[in-house]
This record gives sequence, structure tokens and C-alpha cells, in this order.
Amino acid sequence: MSWRVANTCAERKFGSATRKQIIMFLADKASDDGSGIWCSKGTIQRHTELGETTVKRTVREFLKEGILVETGARTCKNGFTVVYRIDLTQVEELEPTLEPKIETGSTVAPVQSDPGTGATVAGVPGPPRPPNHPKNHP
Repeated sequence: MSWRVANTCAERKFGSATRKQIIMFLADKASDDGSGIWCSKGTIQRHTELGETTVKRTVREFLKEGILVETGARTCKNGFTVVYRIDLTQVEELEPTLEPKIETGSTVAPVQSDPGTGATVAGVPGPPRPPNHPKNHP
């Protein structure tokens, strides 16, 4: 597993949650350079809980877009499994998932230097001031 590949993929938009889920699964299987991914589409399907057609279509799309590259094949119990590489250059060209810019430094009312007069709720005055309160004496 490569944190580098997983982080690179996590920081990009792939167009849908399905595509993101599949690329993140594949990134989890990749070496640091994006290579060495050898898991069958059935394995991808089982682990992502997506449909067979969805997995096959998405892998084809990634191949067509150059995000995935076939680099060979490995024998397995069902014949062979294609070996893939995630092209990190292609991934890095995708739109980033940047945090929204938040304006800071909002203006607030200045701190009051004299004692408050109490809050009012629905027109009901606050508690009475003590007799020696400065606001009682103009």
C-alpha cells in the first residue's frame, strides 16, 4: 500500500463517488510509483460492493482516460489477472478537492467598558439595578 498514491488520489476529483471508490481501492494496492496493482475486477467488486458492470465500465474509462495503464498480467486460479499502474501525472492533472476559502477577520462590536444594563426578553426589562449603580445617577 502506498500512502503517496492514496493521498494523491484522495486530493483529486474523479467525477463520482463510484469512480473515487474504485481508484482509492486500486491506490491502496499500488506501490509508491503507482505500479504493481494486480487484483481482478471480481476482487474490486467484492471489496467495493459495486456491481460487476459498474466496475468493468469504470476500469475501461480509467484506461481510456490514461489514469490506469495496463502493464502486464499475472497468472491466477482463474487464468490471469491484469496488472495495472496508476499514472500519477494524469491524476495530478485532475481538478483538486481544495478546501473552500473562508474569509476571516470579521468585525465585531467593541468590548464595552462600562457595566451592562441587563438583557431584555420580549420587552421585559432585566433585573433592577442596585441603588448605587452609576446609570441611576445622571
